[in-house]
Amino acid sequence: MSRVQTTSSATTRGVLVEVRSQFLEEQSQPALQRFVFAYEITITNNGTEVVQLHSRHWVITDGLGDVEEVKGPGVVGEQPILSPGESFRYTSGAVLPTARGTMRGTYQMHRGDGARFDAEIAEFLLERPFSLN
Repeated sequence: MSRVQTTSSATTRGVLVEVRSQFLEEQSQPALQRFVFAYEITITNNGTEVVQLHSRHWVITDGLGDVEEVKGPGVVGEQPILSPGESFRYTSGAVLPTARGTMRGTYQMHRGDGARFDAEIAEFLLERPFSLN
């Protein structure tokens, strides 16, 4: 089974967001322009205050330059609360009509003192192996 993994990481106000993506050959149907990708995200609170993830905003760009934005509450049905030093990991996926694309975005985080900020999700590549050949 061929899989290409790509990674990204970004830290915003002590919140580290790390991403690893991979192509899922067994779920994809290239002849039907259906390319399936999984991504695993780890969110770590390296700050000094408790934070809670309230919502997400994704910007997904396929290989043709078409952009889709996805916004919603939480991630995988959860709004995790992270004390300093704690991490939350989840896996999700994306389906593109092209063999290559990118994703980037933000998580809206809330602190115990009422402050809100957007934690950056650095851009990462969604790529079918050997898609440039």
